[in-house]
Amino acid sequence: MSEPRRIVFIGDSITDAGRDRDDATSLGDGYVSLLADELVAGGATVRNLGIAGNRVADLEARWDAELMPTAPELLTVYVGVNEMLRRHDSDDPTDTADYEAAYRRILDAVVAAHAPRLILMEPFFLPLDDEQQGWLVDLEEKRRVVGRLAGEYGAALVPLTTLFDAAAEGRDVAELAPDGVHPTTEGSRLIAQAWRDAAGISDSR
Repeated sequence: MSEPRRIVFIGDSITDAGRDRDDATSLGDGYVSLLADELVAGGATVRNLGIAGNRVADLEARWDAELMPTAPELLTVYVGVNEMLRRHDSDDPTDTADYEAAYRRILDAVVAAHAPRLILMEPFFLPLDDEQQGWLVDLEEKRRVVGRLAGEYGAALVPLTTLFDAAAEGRDVAELAPDGVHPTTEGSRLIAQAWRDAAGISDSR
């Protein structure tokens, strides 16, 4: 199998990472930017289509206009934590069945049109207090969906919850994600390496 030349990342703020949305070449300062140099050096073009605050319904709403024209050969989808957050901070839950149905529709569309290799990123959250521990019940449902879809669609799964739980053991979680969601530079490096492992791409730096 030839190496993918069109590599696209889409998701929420963790993918967005402050990119300039008016500049198609902007990659932000998160895990995508940590991967880009080595991917470009290998001959690929890299696009970051993350938008902060997005849920899977938001991805679906812009899928045809923004994602499909990129004709990805390797596509990474990373979405799910905002579904949990909006339930608890805005009383705006996303039913897990609706989450799965929308996720399936976007995967079906891109697979039918472009048949890319897929990498699905499992959403993670590091609770900062006892109340937030209870939020994990909702996130666990979304995690199970992502794992199930990865298996059904032959996608590589990046198990970020296991990774971050292990990295946070015995430490202040703020060293990895100050608000439990948005990774520090160290956290972004963990995500980038986990993506490399899933993609079968070594860090050539």
